[in-house]
Amino acid sequence: MNWKSEWKHLAWIAAIFIGCYFLPVGYARFDNAMLEAFHLVKWYAQEHVLLCLVPAFFIAGAIGVFVSQAAVMKYLGPDANKVLAYGVAAVSGTILAVCSCTILPLFAGIYRMGAGLGPATAFLYSGPAINVLAIVLTATVLGPTMGIARAIGAIAFSIIIGLLMAFFFRNEKLEKPAVPIVMMDDDTIRPLWQNALYFFSMVGILVFANWGKPQSPEGLWAAIYNTKWLITSGFGLLFAVILVLWFKVRFWKVGLVAVIVAIAAFAAPSHPAIAFTAGFIGLSLITSLDKGEMGQWFTTSWDFAKQILPLLLIGVLIAGALLGRVGHEGLIPSEWVASAVGGNSLRANFFASFAGAFMYFATLTEVPILQGLIGSGMGKGPALALLLAGPALSLPNMLVIRSVVGTKKTVVFVTLVIVMATITGMIFGTFF
Repeated sequence: MNWKSEWKHLAWIAAIFIGCYFLPVGYARFDNAMLEAFHLVKWYAQEHVLLCLVPAFFIAGAIGVFVSQAAVMKYLGPDANKVLAYGVAAVSGTILAVCSCTILPLFAGIYRMGAGLGPATAFLYSGPAINVLAIVLTATVLGPTMGIARAIGAIAFSIIIGLLMAFFFRNEKLEKPAVPIVMMDDDTIRPLWQNALYFFSMVGILVFANWGKPQSPEGLWAAIYNTKWLITSGFGLLFAVILVLWFKVRFWKVGLVAVIVAIAAFAAPSHPAIAFTAGFIGLSLITSLDKGEMGQWFTTSWDFAKQILPLLLIGVLIAGALLGRVGHEGLIPSEWVASAVGGNSLRANFFASFAGAFMYFATLTEVPILQGLIGSGMGKGPALALLLAGPALSLPNMLVIRSVVGTKKTVVFVTLVIVMATITGMIFGTFF
């Protein structure tokens, strides 16, 4: 008998038993925190899995199947032109209005296709951080100075963090992709403009299906919000036509799914997510039953879903238990957070960066949260620090990043975000 191994098992059993024995069930804060964990994961499943993550999984799978590894290496690889690589990665957030979790399948897709660690992590940060609508909302609600500082800081952060990640791990060889790269035959490769329209249609569906409600009922953003499902339907129609014309999917299959989606939309006009879900179930059936490139697309997308979704849900549960939802209490009292971010001290800026990095922010929710914290005495420096660290990171986000790049790279990435946000917040708070 291996006593060393058995002692480890005994230690785990004892620790779990003691934890269960002294479980603080019956204490109001603990009981409420457990409810908050399930409330948050329920909200996340209803609002983000179907509308955000499912399209992102399909886009990530498409990157793995329909984007050549040579193209990724040319524009985002370790030896690519640095100005081009980091420029593309840094401005990606202006197109992808996504949260810190939705960006993960896309990050995993380009990284496993051969993108360099620097450009890939620049993309990982910029995706949720450089959100045009969020920056405009920040400027409107918190003032133009804060909005401009957030925009400049987010772009600069993505480039600097990417460069530093590439520098710190410059001696490590690129890991082999965990997802097999599908090399298509020459006669199945489509022209670049066709692939571009194909990805454009999917990104359009992702962006407009998740277009956040602005505070003002008037203006361009409100007009887009009021017609977002009509715009999403237009992108869906474009996507369907592309599948038939260029990907050789049978017209009757796409037509049948389109009819089902239309019926669902007319039957439940107040619940557009039903029609949206019907569309992706239909797409899944069409692709999963295909033995060619469509089947390869589904398999790659499913591999991403299996790896990422369980970790995200576990992370959201933990985040809900610790911090609760907006306006609700978790294990950590909200007054602790409010009292720790007042003024412009190093402690206040660090705490804002650190807390923001582990909290989960859905797209645009960070602005009203900050508005309430500023009303409770939060300094402008810590407010900017939280804006630069919060939307780009979260506890669920970190768990998935670790599964893609490993523990060491994840720790360095998170540390860079927190430290840079802290320093930037202190500088901003000093002058403004």
